[in-house]
Amino acid sequence: MTNVDFYVVSDAGADARLRVAARLADKALAAGHKVFINSQSEDQAKSLDELLWSFRPSSFLPHALATETTDELITIGWGQEPDGHGDILINLELAPPGFFSRFERVLEVVTQDESALAALRKAWVFYKDRGYPLKKHDL
Repeated sequence: MTNVDFYVVSDAGADARLRVAARLADKALAAGHKVFINSQSEDQAKSLDELLWSFRPSSFLPHALATETTDELITIGWGQEPDGHGDILINLELAPPGFFSRFERVLEVVTQDESALAALRKAWVFYKDRGYPLKKHDL
């Protein structure tokens, strides 16, 4: 069964969500996981793509947009089916995507934007009502 983790940060804004997603992807990759990041839009995916090239000063996180390949260790999509991925999903949409249950773990990023908080509270209830194991992490 898919485990769902909510990562709550004290910051607000789109940049905060991207920084947390990059941090979570870096940690997952270092632990040997394959990651699919589900962005809200193509623009957000492209912003995350640029961030991952410079996230670590000494190297970059190997990644690709889903339109380029789905065989990379980190793939960034915006609604595409995550072919070849089933390990970790970092979800940046404000609702669970239809394909979330094919992953071992789903990581939800919670920032202090009012609309994001309301949407992610609904997502918590969605997962909980369906019996998925939930954890909350304060960053």
